[in-house]
Amino acid sequence: MSFVRVAELGGFTVAAKALSTTTSAVTKSVTRLEEGLGVQLVHRTTRRMHLTEYGAEYYERCRQILADLDDAEGSIREANIAPSGPVRIALPPSFGRMTVIPALAEFYEQYPKVVLDLCLKSQTANPIEGGFDLVVHSGRLMDSRLINRILVRGVQKTVAAPSYIERYGKPETPEDLAAHNCITGAFGPNWHFRGEGGGENVVRVSGALITDSGDILREAAVKGLGISQATWWLFREELKRGQLVPLLEDYEIEAEPIAIVFPANRRTPAKVRAVVDFLLKITRSSDT
Repeated sequence: MSFVRVAELGGFTVAAKALSTTTSAVTKSVTRLEEGLGVQLVHRTTRRMHLTEYGAEYYERCRQILADLDDAEGSIREANIAPSGPVRIALPPSFGRMTVIPALAEFYEQYPKVVLDLCLKSQTANPIEGGFDLVVHSGRLMDSRLINRILVRGVQKTVAAPSYIERYGKPETPEDLAAHNCITGAFGPNWHFRGEGGGENVVRVSGALITDSGDILREAAVKGLGISQATWWLFREELKRGQLVPLLEDYEIEAEPIAIVFPANRRTPAKVRAVVDFLLKITRSSDT
């Protein structure tokens, strides 16, 4: 569009050169546009030109439309190309080991040209700051520069092994946990339960083992070392097999969701979309 080039380059002559046409042709094109709109878009003098108020507004709208068009064209072109290249991902170690690693053979069968760079140590919730293409994160997000897709929702589970219950008994209320050995994890000793009237009841627990590892939290509970609390996802297989028993179910609350987090770019690369779609697929298929 002649007007957009004039606005971008600041003159009719330079716009004509960029469009490989004559200055006269560009001038006539802009004039016809102004006549059709019924407003003046460009102030012209012998030495310089500048946009009118209408011209500035029109240019911004045109620029946005052209950017959207370019984005749409890029997406269509990209859709016809197999996803390829590296994707750097930060994952909670337990989620990576239990959920992602077992599914990698299926992923590579579908996307053989994608190279996954898995980081299972970083605790960042912000892929922009961490230099990741996406992050799997447990908890709430406040950064408006980010997009998130929920992978897992569900309740916060309090669990113990049958051997622990046989030896020490079963707590009947959250307050009974004060008399038990509780294995505390990354979220600390303040455990959350549903209180009277639907409110939240926070109970401070203690015990002989503290860990920031979800795997250790789960495995220590299976060994009968104490009572653990985390999202149901962490314990789901052991609960199915009866290696862990749910406790205080009448007091359960919704756990913080596990979500995929990635930058809110105008166009997400096909390789990143492929990973996002696959993570959504494997968590839905494993949902109970």
